[in-house]
Amino acid sequence: MQVFTSYESLPDDVRNGVVAIGNFDGVHRGHQAVINEAGRFAQARGVPWSVLTFEPHPRRIFAPDGPPFRLTPADAKARAIEALGVGALIVLTFDKSFSERAPDSFVHDVLVEGLKAQHVVAGYDFKFGHKRAGNCELLLHKGQEEGFDFTAVQAHNDDAGEVISSTRIRDFLIAGKPRQAADLLGNPFEIEGEVQHGKEIGRTMGFPTLNLFMGDYMHPANGIYAVRVEVNGVSHDGAASFGTRPTFGGEDLIFEAHLFDFVGDLYGQNVRIQLIEYLRPEKKFDGTDDLKAQIALDCDQAKKILAHF
Repeated sequence: MQVFTSYESLPDDVRNGVVAIGNFDGVHRGHQAVINEAGRFAQARGVPWSVLTFEPHPRRIFAPDGPPFRLTPADAKARAIEALGVGALIVLTFDKSFSERAPDSFVHDVLVEGLKAQHVVAGYDFKFGHKRAGNCELLLHKGQEEGFDFTAVQAHNDDAGEVISSTRIRDFLIAGKPRQAADLLGNPFEIEGEVQHGKEIGRTMGFPTLNLFMGDYMHPANGIYAVRVEVNGVSHDGAASFGTRPTFGGEDLIFEAHLFDFVGDLYGQNVRIQLIEYLRPEKKFDGTDDLKAQIALDCDQAKKILAHF
């Protein structure tokens, strides 16, 4: 997949095609429906298939002091979109100036002059432009004026008939329900990052851990999880803790994962951790012996869950 950070001077093998447009945080099953609809149109016409998205997420510009909320930061989002088979990803910088752009200007400059789009596809609730004045109705109208087709993809529902959304996914993760979140995402919620040096408390208790800081990722429920960790393309089962380590008087949130079948030094390496199941809330223990006994029980429970996942 080709990746571009400007809509100007795009190559011919990206322009004159079908483009899916949206923020696509999470690239969940509803987002996939939008992107894949664009792909079907592109394949039928034999033209390029691209996705147009924005970074950082608008919420970071309008609520900069808010808590972390991203399901898929930029790199993870790009990887998920590439996995769908998209030919090109155009990532436009979203800042205050961009947010004040008139919807008509965005359509003409970006979609018509920049991408020379034959067909634009968006989710039914897509909004854009100054004060979010642009919507699907405007895209349909401007398409008729400017010479491109437009398709609004309706809400995609789960098996219970409820609309799949990034908000519902976040709510499930905050409630300690990663399996329900995975059902909407189409895959387990995943955290990616570089392994950091920690205080090596786990190592002294016989359970060495790799430490990640969450960065822009939203914070799931504090507690213990059964996880699957990818290291250099190899998957490992494990148990992980997200929280403040209250037994040791910790204050900073940190994600620690113990891999069951790994021996080695991972400092500085990039890993991907999938949350498979929530085991229990975080708890303060009276001492390290009680904590070690509980960690052993957590690992046994995680192994049983992961053996059937």
